[in-house]
Amino acid sequence: MDLGIKGKKALVCAASKGLGYGCAGQLAEAGVDLVICARTDGPLQEAADRLRGFGVKVTAVACDITTQEGQAEVLAAAGDVDILVTNAGGPPPGLWSDWDRDDFIKALDANMLTPITLMKAVLPGMMERGWGRIVNITSQSVKAPIPALGLSNAARTGLTGYVAGTARQVAGKGVTINNLLPGIHDTDRATSLDGGVMKAKGISRDEARAQRFATIPAGRYGTAEEFGAACAFLCSQNAGFIVGQNILLDGGATNATI
Repeated sequence: MDLGIKGKKALVCAASKGLGYGCAGQLAEAGVDLVICARTDGPLQEAADRLRGFGVKVTAVACDITTQEGQAEVLAAAGDVDILVTNAGGPPPGLWSDWDRDDFIKALDANMLTPITLMKAVLPGMMERGWGRIVNITSQSVKAPIPALGLSNAARTGLTGYVAGTARQVAGKGVTINNLLPGIHDTDRATSLDGGVMKAKGISRDEARAQRFATIPAGRYGTAEEFGAACAFLCSQNAGFIVGQNILLDGGATNATI
């Protein structure tokens, strides 16, 4: 399928690896020029070099996108963009009794306020030009909260509420905003959570993964590539009638009718 976005420019956050890189890769394959960011320069530059193999322009900015300084640096480098994919690592797991106000503020800064800041920066230009696509990478936890991820549940659900209203205010200008809700994908985040299961239950990594596979009807973890393909479709010319939606990519793990 021709996505119809060759020659567009996208800003993709946390794109040196994992789901962010999966999205950047699929957009690059569709002919989209990229501005990518991540905290660590070495892996980011390596990712940029791989993405240039698709024949697109790639600008890499090493920064912490969750800070005001990082946001300003990335936005200055990006200029006018047609596509925005927001993404940031999730807060650490724990119990409700572990977290204080500072923990919640940090989670909100990273997983709610950072995407909102980036959206507010790019939306005026998109609306003026009459076309734009924004995809926020959130979590399956906004549909079905995960007890150990209370910080993430709270921050990402707040972002979801913001998008629900905002998406409907800008759709008439040719701009769509949607959220992609990943379940467990085979990324560093999954490996970290596998380690938590290993430690808690005193089992091997293979056993931990097998136990987690059993919670997913598809019987496996997702891949960054298939996640990126879903993102690229939402960014395409073909997705202009998809507005304010929360799309699960979790292998059926969320047991819900709607």
